[in-house]
Amino acid sequence: MAQFNYKARRRSGELVEGVVEAADRAAAVLQVERLGVIPVSVLATQGSTKPAKPAARAAGAAGSTGSAMAGPGRWFARGPKKPGLKELAMYTLQLANLLRAGMPLTMALRSMESLSSKGIPGEVSRQLKQDVTEGRGLSEAMARQSHVFPDLVINMVRAGEQSGALEEVLRRQAAHFDRFAEVQSKFKSAMIYPAVVCVVGGALVIFFMTVMLPKFMTLFDNTKIELPAMTRMLIAISGFLSGYWWALLLAGGGAVVAFRRYRASKAGRESLDRLVMRLPVIGKVVRLNLFGQFARTLSTLLQNGVPVLQALRITEQVMPNVVIQEAIARTREAVTDGKTLAQPLAKSRLFPQLMIDLIKIGEETGDVPAALSNVADTYENDLNVGLTAMTNLIQPVIIVAIAFVVGFMLLGVMSAMFKITESISTR
Repeated sequence: MAQFNYKARRRSGELVEGVVEAADRAAAVLQVERLGVIPVSVLATQGSTKPAKPAARAAGAAGSTGSAMAGPGRWFARGPKKPGLKELAMYTLQLANLLRAGMPLTMALRSMESLSSKGIPGEVSRQLKQDVTEGRGLSEAMARQSHVFPDLVINMVRAGEQSGALEEVLRRQAAHFDRFAEVQSKFKSAMIYPAVVCVVGGALVIFFMTVMLPKFMTLFDNTKIELPAMTRMLIAISGFLSGYWWALLLAGGGAVVAFRRYRASKAGRESLDRLVMRLPVIGKVVRLNLFGQFARTLSTLLQNGVPVLQALRITEQVMPNVVIQEAIARTREAVTDGKTLAQPLAKSRLFPQLMIDLIKIGEETGDVPAALSNVADTYENDLNVGLTAMTNLIQPVIIVAIAFVVGFMLLGVMSAMFKITESISTR
């Protein structure tokens, strides 16, 4: 009898681990299922089977992402990069198309091997096909490659396998990831122009203060007149930048490190996330994005048959804001105690009343996923309007701020030139 380490999830979504003894892996999986939990991974303990060859371990890195690498290279090895939303959408949609064409799952995965991208290489599909051929479910095979497939994908695929609608679930996943990729793209596009203006404006200011102004200073030094206060201020700033630029770099680096440390702490991340949500203009856009992401993710999971407690747990994990995560965690605990979904959401005082009312209607009609989908559509539309308003407001503010700085510098130089010209003419 060999020993097998297993990881499984309860119906509530809680992860459990343990060890079972069985003749082979198939018997071990069956034994874990008899415990009333859903197996995620069942692996032979070290020494119970022959160790895999290095090449095989590399191919199956998804199931052993935490294994140590031999030699000093382990200090410099970088973990595998997670695929983006577009890559996940393309992968799941292509797999759904192959299944719709009537291909068996193993044949479809074999065809997917040629669809290598920077996010999901062909080796991933090859390993999935091998695991499925050995008798594992697709969700279990994906769980062995958690560095590629997030819990959202794994649990939705598991629900699709149990309901017999795998192709439909994969298609819904593709639409889900496409929506979020589109929102991300709009966020980035809205911030590109302000970022470029800030970088170019800052570079011009630094160039003027460190290169151009010192040349004017040689002219001012040859005169014995008293320079205007604005000019003296510019000269002092220029001298500080030229002489103590290294101190500014050190201070900037220290500030970045301190900010990251504060951001990594629980209290720091919570305070920063709460602050971002309360900012004028930007805070509204952030809130709309968070509410839409919460409603869309939870709706997609529930529509595909994932139990509500497990769906709330996964939604909590994918949310990028700690404040929202804590509210979802409290909601999950309240739902476990028998309360409806709308009650704890309303008690948190974070979610808008419109969302609460629509969820209540969904609970009364017995169609919460559709209600959440309507909520997501509403806030995604509002997000588009909010992004446009934010961009239209930020751009002129940045331009005016840079114009003020440049105007201040030009006025400081020109006032000194006028003072020199006036002194020459009076002689």
